[in-house]
This record gives sequence, C-alpha cells and structure tokens, in this order.
Amino acid sequence: MPERLTEMLMDTWTPLIILWITVLPSIYMAPMNQSQVLPSGSSTGLKRLNEEQRVLNRSKRGWVWNQMFVLEEFSGPEPILVGRLHTDLDPGSSKIKYILSGDGAGTIFVINDKTGDIHAMKRLDREEKAEYTLTAQAVDRDTNQPLEPPSEFIIKVQDINDNPPEFVDGPYHATVPEMSLVGTFVTKVTATDADDPVYGNSAKLVYSILEGQPYFSIEPHTAVIKTALPNMDREAKEEYFVVIQAKDMGGHMGGLSGTTTVTITLTDVNDNPPKFSQSLYHFSVMEDVALGEPIGRVKANDLDIGENAKSSYDIIEGDGMDIFEITTDAQTQDGIIRVRKPLDFETKKSYTLKVEAANTHIDPRFISGGPFKDTATVKIVVEDADEPPVFSSPTYLLEVHENAALNSVLGQVMAHDPDVSSSPIRFSIDRHTDLERQFNINAEDGKITLATPLDRETSAWHNITIVATETRNYSQVSRVPVAIKVLDVNDNAPEFASEHEAFLCENGKPGQVIQIVSAVDKDDPKNGHYFLYSLLPEMVNNPNFTIKKNEDNTLSILAKHSGFSRQKQEVYLLPIIISDSGNPPMSSTSTLTIRVCGCSSDGIVQSCNVEAYVLPIGLSMGALIAILACIILLLVIVVLFVTLRRHKNEPLIIKDDEDVRENIIRYDDEGGGEEDTEAFDIVTLQNPDGINGFLPRKDIKPDLQFMPRQGLAPVPNGVDVDEFINVRLHEADNDPTAPPYDSIQIYGYEGKGSAAGSLSSLESSTSDSDQNFDYLSEWGPRFKRLGELYSVGESDKET
Repeated sequence: MPERLTEMLMDTWTPLIILWITVLPSIYMAPMNQSQVLPSGSSTGLKRLNEEQRVLNRSKRGWVWNQMFVLEEFSGPEPILVGRLHTDLDPGSSKIKYILSGDGAGTIFVINDKTGDIHAMKRLDREEKAEYTLTAQAVDRDTNQPLEPPSEFIIKVQDINDNPPEFVDGPYHATVPEMSLVGTFVTKVTATDADDPVYGNSAKLVYSILEGQPYFSIEPHTAVIKTALPNMDREAKEEYFVVIQAKDMGGHMGGLSGTTTVTITLTDVNDNPPKFSQSLYHFSVMEDVALGEPIGRVKANDLDIGENAKSSYDIIEGDGMDIFEITTDAQTQDGIIRVRKPLDFETKKSYTLKVEAANTHIDPRFISGGPFKDTATVKIVVEDADEPPVFSSPTYLLEVHENAALNSVLGQVMAHDPDVSSSPIRFSIDRHTDLERQFNINAEDGKITLATPLDRETSAWHNITIVATETRNYSQVSRVPVAIKVLDVNDNAPEFASEHEAFLCENGKPGQVIQIVSAVDKDDPKNGHYFLYSLLPEMVNNPNFTIKKNEDNTLSILAKHSGFSRQKQEVYLLPIIISDSGNPPMSSTSTLTIRVCGCSSDGIVQSCNVEAYVLPIGLSMGALIAILACIILLLVIVVLFVTLRRHKNEPLIIKDDEDVRENIIRYDDEGGGEEDTEAFDIVTLQNPDGINGFLPRKDIKPDLQFMPRQGLAPVPNGVDVDEFINVRLHEADNDPTAPPYDSIQIYGYEGKGSAAGSLSSLESSTSDSDQNFDYLSEWGPRFKRLGELYSVGESDKET
C-alpha cells in the first residue's frame, strides 16, 4: 500500500516538478548562468585598460553564454522571458545596443536592445522545430559600430507530453489457423509518439487490449498479439474484432493514448469429416442408356472449405461394381454415378451399391478425430426399353471360292429381339456397301447368296453391312459388318513377267546364258508358285538354243553354238511353254525374241541392226538420224515459206492518193450480157418499179447473215434515177458485210426522160458501128475523154 501511494504521488507531482525545473533556469538562473558577463580578469583591471593596450593586445570577447531553453506550448498574458544578454563593456550609460539575428529573430524572439532581455513572442511547438540558432552582437548605439564580434547561440524548445501515440499502419488485418495452441503468434502492431523520446517518458509506450479478450493477448512493450484460448473453431466463429491501445508516460495515469483495430480471421484446417446428407439414395435408369451417361448424383457435405472440403468418391461394395462407376464433380464436389457396361432389363432389374466419400487432404494433427470419410447406400432400378435387334456375333467372316455357282449360299447371319415381346426380324443388305449388287440375303432367315460371278484376281475381299429391322417397330434397327473372303482357284495360266527381248552377241560362246526370264501367275496357291518350262515339241531339237530351269523358279536361255551372224539371220523367235502346278494345271506359250547384235570384246552390245555394216566409218546410227531430221526440218520450213508467199493476198483497199475516176481497170473476162444474171440483177436495173425488198450484193461474199431490209414502196414510172441511185448508195454504205472500199456497178437503166438517152448497149438493137460518140464531148471534159476512148475503139475495129 505505501508503494502504491508513492507511485500515485509521483504520477501527480512529476509534471509539476519538471515544469518547475524547466522554467526556473530560464527565468532566474539565466542572468547568472547564461547572460551573466564573466570578465576575463577583475572589472577593476578591465577599467584600467588604456587605448594602447587595446591596440597592442588582441581583443578578447568580453561575454559568453551557453544554450538557452524555453518550454513548448507555454502561453501567458505576457511574452515569455527566455534569457538576458549582458556584457561588461556596458557601463550602464545606455550607450550599448544589443542586436539579435537568425532563426525567428524579430518574429518569434525579440530582444530589448537596452537591457538585452530576450522574449518569446509566440507559442512554440517542439514537434515543429526543436531548436533555433541565433546570433547576438553588441554595437555602439550612436555609431552602430560593433564593440565585439558576433556570437552564435542556440535556443532549445523543451518538450512536454502534448502528442498522443498514433498507429500509422492501422487498422490491421491478420489471420491465424483455427484450433491453434495458446500463445500462437498472430501479428504485431506499432504505434509512434511525436514527443521527445529522450527527455522524460512522453514517448514511452505501453500496449494493452481494450476489446478481444479472452481470445487474444498482447505483449505490453513489443505489441505482439498472440492467441489466448485453445481450440478456437472457425466453423463456430470465423472473425474477431480486437481493439489495441497504446499509452505514453509508460502507461501511467495522465499519459496520452491512441487506439487501433485488428481484424483477426481464423483460417480453415481439415478438422471436419465429410457427411452424406442422407444414408439411402434411389435412382432409376432405362436399360438402353448410353455408356458413360450419368444416372444420378450423391453429395457428402463438409464444414471445411477449400482444399480441406474436397472429397473423392468410390464404390466399395455392391452387385454392380463392374457395371457402374462414380466420379467427383470438381465444381460442386458431387459424386456422379455413370454406366460403365450395357444394362439389360431382361437379365437384371436392380442393383445395390455402397459408396464412400473421403477427404483427399488429411491433417495429421487431427487424424485422431477421424475417420475423415462417410458411406451411403445407392439402389438403382433398371427400367425396360424397346431395344433394337441383337446379332449373334458382332462381326461375321464368310469364305467362298471364286468359281462358286450363282445363288449358292455363302453363309447366314442371325439376330433376335431382346425385349420380352420378341418382335420378328427382317434382314437386308445396305446397298451402299454393295454397289454392284453381288450378294443377296433372305429377309426371313438371313442367308446370304451369290448374285454375280466372283473373281479373286479382281477383288479378294468384299465388305458388306447387314441390316436387321424389327417388323413391329421399324425404328429399331441394328447393323453388323460381314467380311466375305474370295478363295482362289487355278483359273489363270502363267506368263512371262514382262515382254523379254534377248540380245545374242555374234562373238558369243556355246553354253553362254543369253537371257534369264521369270513368270508370273495371277492365282495365289497356298504353297506358292512352281512353274515348269518347256519348248514346243517341234523346237525340242532346236540347233541354236536350249533352256535350263533354275532353282529360283526362273528360266535361263542358252546358246548351243557360236558363230551367229546378223547378215545371216538377225532375229530368232523361241516359243516357250509355261505351266503351273495347280489342279488342273494351266499353261500358256510365250515367245522370246532373240536379236543378234555386234558386241565388244567385253560382251557389251554395240549394234543390233544389219544397216550398221553399210554406215560410214565413224558415223553412228544416232548421228545419221539427227542429220536427216535437221534436213527434213529445213525442207519443211522452205515449203511453208514458199506456200505463204504464193497465197499472199493483194491489198483490196485503194490508196488514198489514187483517184478511182482516173483509173481504168481491165478484166480479161467478158461479161455475159443480158444472159449473165449471176453478177447483177438486170431485171431490177431495168424495172425499178417492180422491186420491193432487199437485194443482196453479189460482188462480195457476206460473212454474216442479216434479215432483209424493208424494200422501197412502189413509185410511179416517172421516178428520178438520181433518187434511185442515192437509195442504193445509202444501202451499200450501211451494209456491214461489205468492206469499206468503193465498188463500181454497171446499171442497165439510166432512167426515163434523160436527154442523153441510154448509155448501155444492153437494150440497144443497133450494132457498135451505128454508135456515134461525138456528142459526149459536149457533156464536159470527163465525158469527152470517154467519147475519145470509144471512138478509138471503133476505129481500131474498122482498121
């Protein structure tokens, strides 16, 4: 009790004692310790200093002081006296003036220039500025000349407990696993105090919990938060709200405090097993359900979360362990039951399973609280469904010889309806698999027969699909593949593997192998091929060649003698009979062509033609053929060039600089007169009144066929010939089948009422001698020239 009373008294009087100690030196001790001038010697000796001594000796500073102090946050009716400056040079006659400069001089701190008293004019805050550096100097009041060098001193602001602790990083969030032991570290908080941590206990902090007990505790000086209760269960309460207090002055009465909050969340651990929501599940499923299809779900709930709540499901007992399987849905953690094998209502109508759910992640600390698993019973009822027919075999393999008779039975497929009603079945062939319709099937009993002949060498296998359909429900259909293998019979004779042509050297030796030939057979006997070779009976005593059977089923052709000559005989034909070992055996005759050739001393064939003897020395057959080909090519080019020059057409278009009126074109043929109706339509020229339609031009051959143009309407016999000619000229100009050149047409009609009369001799009944052309000269220069030509012609005839 006395110790507690002493502690209380100390808590109450400590601030007053500190204030007294802080203020008194500033007010009463400052003149003695700080502004008191301490002379270098006695004051009497100082007064006896004369001017010579001041000049000859170094002037020593006559006043010094230490630091000054002022209490922060102190305010009163008058400015606070911080200290007093005084020098022994001041005789008291007010001739010395004190000057203050530096931090806050004139604003915060003001000096009495006569007495040297320094006052604080404002309320100071140590947390804003802890000390001020100022400079003091004594000068002559009249001349402002410095009496001593300036001196620097410091005014320190003394701290008081005016700032509470603060949690800069708050509020806090922390986690700790559930079921943790007492004293498990949770987190650490930190508070700061702006007061001076060196002077007094203003910044000495002590931490405590205001809210959150009895679950958590905090270390008073380190601020470490720990668990205070064991076995805190997240499933019961997951989040806790804790209030932390930090108090300065070492936590004593009168200290300032600050608070913060800490939200503590319990994290999950696997301390709860899975539990089925019900002990018995019932499901029903159709017997025709597809494999892998889900038929039901079971659920085991776990109070834990995340990885600790994950469970795996398994079928541990039951009569359908091989029929069903169970998997885990990763999203919902449900157990999904699926069908592994086909179901059959007629065979088994229900199943009973025992499923187990177990945690996949088990915490060893809580394994003693196990087991972390649970079981439930599942009953599955199979319901009847209309099923398609079922074949007796999933596939069928049939064999048939390629010479089998048509309509012979190759085999039989069988199918039945698995339902209780047992519908009759009809069989058919999917013709997409038998496009050539080589097989048929009996719709009632499923017997497959041959429809067309088979050939193993063309196709050794046939794959068809048989379709079985219920007669009571045509939608119930089943299919089965049927493979038909065609067996071989010996129906093909062997023959040479290729068309052989042997070459025999003129300088060959007797017994030399000329050629080795081989045979092939399209058949495929079980024991492989074995061929027999022989010559025709009339060739057995052949004096030139013989044959020899080799062990590899080939045949060697040998020469019986030497001295073969191309001039004597260039080519020999050797018929060879090839037989197989089939039953019955098949044979064929193949002819080997043997050509006599000239060879080098090494037996290399050089030439096999008789013409090689007559070729020039050094000129081979290939070179001769190349020369002949070049000559023929040159001849063809020359012939084509000459032919093109001969058939080149003369230009039909008259040049621009030629005048058709001054050109006389002579023709070697003579017109047929009035009897000639091929070139010109004389009737139209003589009688324009009787034409109504299109008259094609006959002097050119049109390239295109055009519809006839509408003819001119009949006009009176007194029509002007000029109009007639203009119409015909217009038609000729607009005719697209005519080339763009002028053509001269002769008309046998000049029109009626012409002063010149007719110029044509077509209707003239007089002879040429009766004509007088002198009148043409009166028509102008052009007709004059025409008259002269006709006159000359007449005179020539008379001569």
